[in-house]
Amino acid sequence: MNEILFSFSLFDADIVVTPWKIIGYVGVLCFGSRWIIQLVASHKSQRPTFPLLFWMLSLTGSILLLSYFTFGKNDSVGVLSNLMPAGVAGYNLILHIKDKRNPLSPPTLQSKG
Repeated sequence: MNEILFSFSLFDADIVVTPWKIIGYVGVLCFGSRWIIQLVASHKSQRPTFPLLFWMLSLTGSILLLSYFTFGKNDSVGVLSNLMPAGVAGYNLILHIKDKRNPLSPPTLQSKG
């Protein structure tokens, strides 16, 4: 997984792309795009909201980045920086799914004003 797929130069820097880097890039794309999803959902509802897709992208991005930093880069800082978000995203994803399955669940708190 560390074999070079291709490389190129950009602004006097040599960029080397491996399969692990592609996994890392996809993880960053997932993790970053979740905020666009959250922005669109909040705009539509006119209140802060975190849709199911936000938590799915958070967990997917965190797992991909954890994989990249654990196996592709062997970087403990990267592992630690993605471990907590993965746990939080997983927990909130479970809560979100349980909440949708339970028709008797209390309504979510909404701020007025």
